Amino acid sequence: MKSDGLSPSDTLGESLAPPLIEGAASRSRTNRYAELKRLIKQNGLLDRQPAYYVGKISFTLGLLATSLILLLILDNPWLQLLNAAYLAFVFVQISLVAHDCGHRQFSFRASWKNDCLTLILGNLLLGVSRQWWIDKHNEHHGHPNQIDVDPDVDIPLLAFEEEQALDKRGLARFVVKYQAGLIFPLSLLQSLSMTRNSIRFLIEKKAKSTLAEALVIGAHFALYFGLLFSVLEPLQAMLFIAVHRGLFGVYMVSIFAPNHKAMPILDRASQLDFLRRQVLTSRNVIAHPITDFWYGGLNYQIEHHLFPRLPRNKLREAQPIVKDFCRIHSIAYHETSVLRSYREILQHLHEVGAPLREARKAS
Repeated sequence: MKSDGLSPSDTLGESLAPPLIEGAASRSRTNRYAELKRLIKQNGLLDRQPAYYVGKISFTLGLLATSLILLLILDNPWLQLLNAAYLAFVFVQISLVAHDCGHRQFSFRASWKNDCLTLILGNLLLGVSRQWWIDKHNEHHGHPNQIDVDPDVDIPLLAFEEEQALDKRGLARFVVKYQAGLIFPLSLLQSLSMTRNSIRFLIEKKAKSTLAEALVIGAHFALYFGLLFSVLEPLQAMLFIAVHRGLFGVYMVSIFAPNHKAMPILDRASQLDFLRRQVLTSRNVIAHPITDFWYGGLNYQIEHHLFPRLPRNKLREAQPIVKDFCRIHSIAYHETSVLRSYREILQHLHEVGAPLREARKAS
């Protein structure tokens, strides 16, 4: 169901307010975000964290090096498949670092150095266009869960509200009927989808440095396939690729889906203020050292959406400030467990597909 993300009292208050009062309320809410940002700044949470990110990047590259060494020294094909699963985990860790760098959580003073860093992490190590991801992700952050604007709610084989479901045709319509049961099997194709979208983006010359990005992505796949097929037998190499890329996609979807799926969907014309837009459409997963590492800080999705440049290692400190601020201003702050988040998502997807299943029974 679409929603402006307002509580009943908010909706009533705004529907009865004269235009002059509406304008004052809008300015007041803008000031509330500025007030929250001042609190975050006063606690030094937006300060640069170069030592943390140098350590994080070095650690992540160490994980990658470990997988490459195992690829070269292991003779057992079953152990190599375990290595493929491990490399899927490593690729997601690289993706999370690339995500942080794309948000300038770790940045050099010279912009070209930042471009080179994201080019290495995204194009060279992952085989994904840095510019495609940045453009797509910026649209998402500006309009989370907003129909026809947020690319993350415009997925061909899924629907997140009833109107979307009823508009589906062909294979997509069949998939949406049973999307609650198919979402994770479909996530096996997520890596392939990112590669396809990156290549299409570059073919359409939408990147600022199309040639450079294309050459670096080409180098990624030349090294990736060249190394695998030179070390492993052809069938083993293909199995390695299937396991690696498939689990890479599953892990990615498992940590991104809880962020916004089954949270309020906004109309294209929604005028919700920035603070409420970001908080009401986001879901936090309860903090724990394991979940913090596993989700790469994205379990603090509310804080991340309010302050995208907030360094990952400061999200935990920011959370009580944001949570208390939302409580004081009566803004719903949704936080739940890992299992509960998936239960909410699957239940919502099942309900959205219900009209299509009922239509089939009626026919």
